[in-house]
Amino acid sequence: MKKYGPNLQSGEIKAANFEESAILRLLREIAKENIAIVATVIDQQAILRPPKDKEDIYRLAVARTVRRLAQRFPRMEICLDKRYTQAGLRYHLEKSIRVEIEDLQHQMVLIRQENSSSRKELQAADAIAWAFFQKYERGNGRFYDAISSRIIDEELIAQKDWIKRKSPWRGKS
Repeated sequence: MKKYGPNLQSGEIKAANFEESAILRLLREIAKENIAIVATVIDQQAILRPPKDKEDIYRLAVARTVRRLAQRFPRMEICLDKRYTQAGLRYHLEKSIRVEIEDLQHQMVLIRQENSSSRKELQAADAIAWAFFQKYERGNGRFYDAISSRIIDEELIAQKDWIKRKSPWRGKS
């Protein structure tokens, strides 16, 4: 870990807290691994009428990503960052995912939510998400370019109106 930045007291890498050169090195190392990146990007600038609950944006992105993963890999175990401290919010995230994939046949998706400080894979996913953020929010594609060879599926959603629906994207995959 030391080669990617300063000593870590928490043992956790957060891309936003590290020097760009260190994160770029990390992303290049990640790209050497046998991985596939599936991403959902939501253009928040396009939202004219945001949802009442801003977390719906995050839940949609996660649910859409899991759906596309489940279409490719019908049996999988996913580990999500334990973003929420409240059990009810964790449940709501998982329910959003289950609703999004309920019409897929022959799929089995096990979902775990763990602290990223204990899972290096989640820290790598954070660095990858940061690379997408840099590309879409800051117009800086060099971090994205470091991992682009591993991206197998990328969806950009420019949802203008967040009227409550079960899933406006069902059948458009």
